[in-house]
Amino acid sequence: MIKPISDDLLSEKQQNRYALVIGVSKRARMITEDASKNKEVLDDKPVEIAVQELLNHKYTLQRPDGKQ
Repeated sequence: MIKPISDDLLSEKQQNRYALVIGVSKRARMITEDASKNKEVLDDKPVEIAVQELLNHKYTLQRPDGKQ
């Protein structure tokens, strides 16, 4: 379930929901493009992978002004 995860991410990163959605969707799009280029079949949905990667600190969200 994504909702409890978003609450954890919001409190941990002190981000707003909009920034979280945009950041995760951009990462999910990258995951989809990479899988398509490599002709891979994904076992999980790209959004689920992106959320798990964010929770595991594999990437961080940055605001357009360069702040995290």
